[in-house]
Amino acid sequence: MTTTLTPPRPSGIAGASRRAAVAVLRTETTLFRREPAGLFWIMVFPTVLLVVLGSIPGFRDPDKALGGIRFVDAYVPVAVLLSMIMAGLQAMPPVITGYRERGILRRMSVTPVRPSALLGAQMGLHGAAALLSAVLSLTVGRLAFHVALPRQLFGYILALLLAVLSALALGALVSALSRTSKVASAIGSAVFFPMMFSAGVWLPVQAMPDTLGRVVELLPFGAAAQALGEAAAGGWPGWDHLGVLTLWTVLLSAAATRWFRWE
Repeated sequence: MTTTLTPPRPSGIAGASRRAAVAVLRTETTLFRREPAGLFWIMVFPTVLLVVLGSIPGFRDPDKALGGIRFVDAYVPVAVLLSMIMAGLQAMPPVITGYRERGILRRMSVTPVRPSALLGAQMGLHGAAALLSAVLSLTVGRLAFHVALPRQLFGYILALLLAVLSALALGALVSALSRTSKVASAIGSAVFFPMMFSAGVWLPVQAMPDTLGRVVELLPFGAAAQALGEAAAGGWPGWDHLGVLTLWTVLLSAAATRWFRWE
C-alpha cells in the first residue's frame, strides 16, 4: 500500500504565517514595553520639553514673527514631530540591525515566521508610540497652556499619518544601510539633528527667513511642521506640503526596499 503525502494547503500555510505573525507582534510588544529608555524618549521627552518651554513667560505671549501666535502654540507641532524623529531614527534602526547582526532574521527565514513580520511589528509599535506621544502633547498643550486643538481635524490627522509614515520609512532606510547596530546609531545620529532643525526644534519653521524656510519645507519634517500648523489654525494643509510628505514616503520606502537585506 502506497501512502501519498499531500503538501499543506496554501490556506493552511497562510494561517500558520498569520498565527506566527501575531506571536511575533506579542513578543515584540512585550520587549518594547521593557525598554523604558526608548519609551521615555519617544513618548515622554517631547511633552516634557513642551512643558519646559511653555513655562517660560515670554513664550506664552503673541509673537509677530510667528504671525501673531504664541511660541508655545507653534511648538506643539514640533513636539509631535520630535516623537516621530525619535522613533524613526533613534529607536527602531538599532533594534532591527541588532536582529540582523545576531542572525535572528536569517534563522527566522526557515520558520513559518517571515522576517517581514518582525519588521512590520517594529514599524507598527514605533508608529503607535509616536501617535500616542502626539496625543499626549496635544492634550498637555491644551490643558496646561490653553493651546487650541486642531481646528481642521481631518487635515491634521492626514498630515500626522503621512509624517509618521515618512519617519518610519526614513528609519527603515537607515536600517537598510546599516550592517550593525553601531552603524545604525551613527547614521541615525547624523541624520537626527538636521531633521530636528527642519522640524523647528530650535526655530519654528514659521519664523525662519524666507529662503531657509522654503528649503526646509522641501524636507519631510519641514513640510510636516507646516502642514500640521496649517491644520491646527483651521485651514486645510497645503497640497504642496502633503505632496512633499507623500513623495518622501514613497522615495524612502522604495530605497529601503531596494537596499534592505535580511542577512
